[in-house]
Amino acid sequence: MADKVNILIVDDEPRVLDEIEEFLVRKEFSVFKAGAPSIAFEILKKHVINIVILDIKLPEMSGLEALSKIKSEHQDIEVIMISGHGDMDTVIQSMRNGASDYFAKPFRLLDINNAIMRTQRYLELNKKLKSAQQSVNALSKKILSNVENQLLGDSESMKSLIRMMSKVAIADNTSVLILGESGTGKELVAHGIHQLSQRSRNLFYSVNCSAIPETLFESEFFGHKKGSFTGAHEDKAGWFEIANNGTLFLDEISDMPLSQQAKLLRVLEERKVSKVGSRENKDVDVRVIAASNTKLEELAADNKFRLDLYHRLSVFVIVIPPLRDRSEDIPILFDYYLNRYSSQMQKQIDKVDSRVIDALTDYNFPGNIRELKNIIERSVILCEGDTILPEHITFSGSKPIKVSGESKKSITVISDCENYDIDYNEKLLIKRALQKTDNNKAQAAGLLNITWQALDRRMKKHGLEI
Repeated sequence: MADKVNILIVDDEPRVLDEIEEFLVRKEFSVFKAGAPSIAFEILKKHVINIVILDIKLPEMSGLEALSKIKSEHQDIEVIMISGHGDMDTVIQSMRNGASDYFAKPFRLLDINNAIMRTQRYLELNKKLKSAQQSVNALSKKILSNVENQLLGDSESMKSLIRMMSKVAIADNTSVLILGESGTGKELVAHGIHQLSQRSRNLFYSVNCSAIPETLFESEFFGHKKGSFTGAHEDKAGWFEIANNGTLFLDEISDMPLSQQAKLLRVLEERKVSKVGSRENKDVDVRVIAASNTKLEELAADNKFRLDLYHRLSVFVIVIPPLRDRSEDIPILFDYYLNRYSSQMQKQIDKVDSRVIDALTDYNFPGNIRELKNIIERSVILCEGDTILPEHITFSGSKPIKVSGESKKSITVISDCENYDIDYNEKLLIKRALQKTDNNKAQAAGLLNITWQALDRRMKKHGLEI
């Protein structure tokens, strides 16, 4: 472990205490000793102890009684029992009462070392699981308090998305397929579904399928037994087992190798997993939510994705609209992330030039929400006053944006162009672009550095008809 491990030895034999202490100090552990339970309890009150090595036969009370008291008052402490010959029934009882391991008297120093190593691995795993659970719980509170505030936007497409999430969350065994371009928030939607479902108190586990080597697929998803292959030094739980009773999110499912898709399909249909190197099947109750930025049915038609797996995953399909198709949400998103990054950087930025919002509304956003967040974060870094100006806005480190247009009312805006008629100049620019392209809207939009949809909106605003 990264932090130094503190170990308390509880035994009424001074020779045993000294022998174990000497060995553990050489291993660079911090060691505390107690000849009786009462002394041990005082040490536990004063010091942070990670592992207790506890003899079963003690004065004042039995080791089982001491174990129960330790686990009731210090749940995070792991206890290793020392058992004498013929005490196997007591050992079994101690394991049921919360002990993590044991070794027998007369013991070898190797026995002690192995028991501590096993317990250390358990402590490390438990620490990671608690960290993951805390992260999930933090997100749960945000999403459960108001899902719509996390999936920002007031457009009809976003309202429809929220309604679909709410409906499918109730059917918590139904597989869901989330489709959308990169950066649209597919994992956030999956989180939202999980937190709105009956599985919300259990783990949400996210897996990026594109990052898994084909040779490790079965081991990662289903687990393996110790010795089942070279490098399998211990038993390992797979992701289905870790996410049992919760939700398993499979991101970029389209990148899963064809050779492994049949194995995933079998688990989804049978709801059983078998570890590599084991013949035993284990029941799992996992909701699977998959995501892809590619249309899986098209891949299936080209024999690049199993059609039967596609149908198994796509019982309920949610399509997240790209940001360019809900540009009316950009002012709301800008306001939200401007407040977030300003607060993080301890800046007082509460205004944005109207031209900035108009330019962003007309931009195509190939990176969607992720790209917008990056643009806003950069603008906050560059801004030295209280107002985001056009020169603060760059696309992936390019030159500052070109700006034009009217202001949006959803956030505080100002303009430094009050002596000019923006509408007149905008209308004139559109006319010139259309003339230059022989009224070809797509080419005119390219000249103006805006999308075809933005050009169409502006033409209607100015009463320009072709």
